[in-house]
Amino acid sequence: MPPSPIYTQQPWTETYSEIIDVRSPSEYAEDCIPGAINLPVLDDTERAEVGTIYKQINPFNARKIGASLVAKNISQHLQQHFADKGKDYRPLVYCWRGGQRSNSMAAVLAQIGWRVTVLEGGYKTYRTYVRQQLEQLPTQFTYKVLCGFTGSGKTLILRRLQQRGIQVLDLEAIANHRGSLLGEEWQLQPTPQPSQKYFESLLLQQLQKFKRDRVVWVESESNKIGKIYLPLPLWQKMKQSQCIEIQMPIDSRVTFLLKEYPYLETHSEFLKTKLEKLKPRYGKQKLKYWFQLIDARKGEDIVKELLLFHYDPTYSCSIKRDYTNIEKSLFMPDISDINIERILNRLISISEC
Repeated sequence: MPPSPIYTQQPWTETYSEIIDVRSPSEYAEDCIPGAINLPVLDDTERAEVGTIYKQINPFNARKIGASLVAKNISQHLQQHFADKGKDYRPLVYCWRGGQRSNSMAAVLAQIGWRVTVLEGGYKTYRTYVRQQLEQLPTQFTYKVLCGFTGSGKTLILRRLQQRGIQVLDLEAIANHRGSLLGEEWQLQPTPQPSQKYFESLLLQQLQKFKRDRVVWVESESNKIGKIYLPLPLWQKMKQSQCIEIQMPIDSRVTFLLKEYPYLETHSEFLKTKLEKLKPRYGKQKLKYWFQLIDARKGEDIVKELLLFHYDPTYSCSIKRDYTNIEKSLFMPDISDINIERILNRLISISEC
């Protein structure tokens, strides 16, 4: 006889050939188990149609129509996605609550002879697990927070540390945002940030890779990166951690920012649109002056203005408020390879203390 589906509430303790999310595309887009693929047994339109019939007409008719649609969609997946799977294929399947959608897919796959596991309770079980883990796990690491004014190369330094095998929690990469007004991508069709829930899924995935007896480096972020909020336990632990501050002259920071954000000189209208958000804070005259610098193509002047009047004061306030435990200050004259190497060696020695 073909094996029956296996049910589990702790799928993270096993390894699977594939994780299959059978929910609708919109449900999957909001959040999913990292690495899961989407093979919906009902798409968004079909799910809405069945739901309407269930509520407004007759549950029995809804189940009949739903079963027909599910059978059709599973058939398509069998002909396409599953066609080349071998005998040793072992998938994990889940839907919203671990009900009819995942069981329908699992039953068919099990009848073929594959060992199929169903997430009991579905996505809701997984989401509860994520919330519980993010209450506890972030507090179990020792963090070192890298601070410094905008343009001092903090993100670059951290990513170079990561390449050296140092544990780095790159929150801006997970949130897909550079963490400031100008931090969004300047392309016409930028990659959007993940949803709050998917950010938390990715964050948990990263934290679970870290060793707890080694330091984790992180940048001095605020509690919000773009539209994403950091979990409170992580945010509180970061604020309590020892900080290393990178100090760099403002002219060197200007040079680095112009290289890092080329649109500051090449996409003037986009920059103006961004700066419009600062009008309530700095007033019409200041904004007019900034626009004049942009129109005159004075890239260095506009960047220096933004640092002096916006970024540096904002940073100073946030450091005094949130990151008061400055352990060391490291001076770097500019972001050259030799200076980066020197800073990396200092930070690695701090990690090993």
